[in-house]
Amino acid sequence: MREKPLYIKFGLIKKMNNDLIEQLIDIAIKEDIGNGDHSSLACIPASEKGKAQLLVKEEGIIAGINIAERIFKKIDPDVIFERKINDGDKIKPGNIAFTVEGKTLALLQAERLILNFMQRMSGIATTTNKYASLIADLKTRVLDTRKTTPGLRLIEKEAVKIGGGTNHRIGLYDMIMLKDNHIDFAGGIEKAVNACLEYMKFKGLDLKIEVEVRNFKELDEVLKVGKIHRIMLDNFTTDDTKKAVALINGKYEIESSGNITLDTIRDYAECGVDFVSVGALTHQIKSLDLSLKAI
Repeated sequence: MREKPLYIKFGLIKKMNNDLIEQLIDIAIKEDIGNGDHSSLACIPASEKGKAQLLVKEEGIIAGINIAERIFKKIDPDVIFERKINDGDKIKPGNIAFTVEGKTLALLQAERLILNFMQRMSGIATTTNKYASLIADLKTRVLDTRKTTPGLRLIEKEAVKIGGGTNHRIGLYDMIMLKDNHIDFAGGIEKAVNACLEYMKFKGLDLKIEVEVRNFKELDEVLKVGKIHRIMLDNFTTDDTKKAVALINGKYEIESSGNITLDTIRDYAECGVDFVSVGALTHQIKSLDLSLKAI
């Protein structure tokens, strides 16, 4: 019997991702609060209420406001959360992202969690925006990778979208990508591609196939085999990328990967590729300076 696809077995992937984010928030709260916020409990009456605001201290792109509201509501469902700006907005020092009003204990318990999420997400969104803005007038889109913090992938990839980037596959389950090790272990590109097609037929899956190529010999083999959706040009120079784009001639989507920096992204995009993937979007970023302050 064929195995049902993931989106049928577990409901919509969107719902699955939402559930994972909810679990992440629960883990973060448990990790930080443990058996009690004793610093706050010792000096703040349980009935006391307060108000705080998120103060921006650095220029960039704000991200994580939706997550912040979810965390506050998880700790205290009765808080009043009022956003002043939205995810994806450009920010500068002195901007107020949101205000929140409720039990003072809840505000204190949520403070560091909010900042941990939002500072990192805003850093990713800001970094992504720098890359995306350099090729905004071209057809090429900036992709993230799976080079993410374990457990935080969904919010980091959400931050990429907020910053103007595009998500590559979320994990190993929503796309087939045949990289060098897959090809080497499978005995070559043709064997790997055919095995994937047989596997999906047996499992009742409908996934796109991307194949990584390291040189023109492998590119020629992919073009001969066909039956795929996207070709990744791994560590190709810009000159070789132009030649590869001409050889592929619009038959498949093309992704450039490796050596993509702020200095080189435009050069690769101008070669005519559809995507450039940049691992630095999520694993080489600087968190943005934000602060939650009592009013």
